[in-house]
Amino acid sequence: MFFSEARARSRTWEASPSEHRMWVEVFKACDEDHKGYLSREDFKIAVVMLFGYKPSKIEVDSVMSSVNPNTSGILLEGFLNIVRKKKEAQRYRNEVRHIFTAFDTYYRGFLTLEDFKKAFRQVAPKLPERTILEVFREVDQDSDGHVSFRDFEYALNYGQKEA
Repeated sequence: MFFSEARARSRTWEASPSEHRMWVEVFKACDEDHKGYLSREDFKIAVVMLFGYKPSKIEVDSVMSSVNPNTSGILLEGFLNIVRKKKEAQRYRNEVRHIFTAFDTYYRGFLTLEDFKKAFRQVAPKLPERTILEVFREVDQDSDGHVSFRDFEYALNYGQKEA
């Protein structure tokens, strides 16, 4: 319940008018020749400007493979869709990180069974301890007694696909 609410909130997120304007301005700035689309290189620069990292070849290939071959690049609407999806994913990951950090009260970078018990007592006080143990064992993918952020994030994403 708690996790699915976080996921539902991130799905309904809308860009503010100022964010939308900024994305359009970045598109225009990267479309230096006023072609009406972003080339592969233009798109890389736009990602750096908006997200602060250079996208991998795989990421750029994935985006460019979805481009209409008649346009030679990413049109404004397509660009805005890509940015919106990336922002949604970024917001969701930040929410997952926030939840993980709330459970990791000792700031160790991993969760123990005791952390799970404490967290579940807060969000589902009547949940049997046996169920908490089962959840912990399932989330602890390498059975080392610790749930890393990666384990935690995977469990939340996997659980969303199952729901």
